Amino acid sequence: METKQSHSFVTLGEAMAMFVAKTPGQLADIEEFHRSLAGAEVNVAIGMARLGFEASYISKVGKDSFGQFIRQAISNENIHTNWISESANHATGFMLKSNVTDGSDPKVEYFRKNSAASTLNSTDIDENLFKAGSHLHLTGISIAVSSSMREATKHALNLAKERGCSVSFDTNLRPTLWPDEATMIANINEFAFASDIVLPGIEEGKILAGSDQPEVIADFYLQNGVKTVIVKLGSKGAYFKTSTGESGTVAGFPVEKVVDTVGAGDSFAVGVISALLDGKTIEQAARRGNLLGSLTVQVRGDSEGLPTRAHLNSLEK
Repeated sequence: METKQSHSFVTLGEAMAMFVAKTPGQLADIEEFHRSLAGAEVNVAIGMARLGFEASYISKVGKDSFGQFIRQAISNENIHTNWISESANHATGFMLKSNVTDGSDPKVEYFRKNSAASTLNSTDIDENLFKAGSHLHLTGISIAVSSSMREATKHALNLAKERGCSVSFDTNLRPTLWPDEATMIANINEFAFASDIVLPGIEEGKILAGSDQPEVIADFYLQNGVKTVIVKLGSKGAYFKTSTGESGTVAGFPVEKVVDTVGAGDSFAVGVISALLDGKTIEQAARRGNLLGSLTVQVRGDSEGLPTRAHLNSLEK
């Protein structure tokens, strides 16, 4: 399968050093951790780069060892790091994650308040990144981190639209980062309505659109100018609907053992975006999203299950 090298992929957000407990138990009792890279947007950038797309990541790190680690880890994935700036006065964020063996959601503790990434602002966005044929991916996390990052995200969105780029938005609700639910809903939906492709989860749709019916959630966004909505239904797959009237449900892929659910939504986004940029149908895109999500929940780590193009080709035969 041809990779669409003419398509460049851009995203922005906060990358963090993540320390995953080596053994199950309460985080307070864990003495050994494995360090890796975390961040919803960087997970998607990694997935796109592994599939052969030219990927760029916009962020900010501190002048510290975590910042050096993040920059190197992103570079190792063949993602452009030119737009990762440094803050001399703020530290790089990090997080702790518990080790679970029963498929439940792991316990996560964030250390990101006043982080370097939270100071990202509009002046950190290089307008030369956005050109016709590019794709911008945004999430509800980056607009929740701080007001300056929200303005930076809005600036990137406006530039992308001006230049004729396609834009996807993963609602990715993080209620603890918002002052209240009403503020969260208003901001998330503002960005969603301005995007071409919106990827809410079924539980998120209940909060944002006031319904747990996939078609009602999809219609809510389509009526507000969105072109394509794909609602994630967990193990049941995904429901899609477009402004041209296409709709349907694509079944999920059976998974024998769920190891870690974190990152599944990011992998789903990689599947959808890459398939659409490859010229696939919306149904094929939803199917690839389900496929990549199923790979991720079978491994420990947010991006470790994301495939190369050769691996993907073998799975999609």
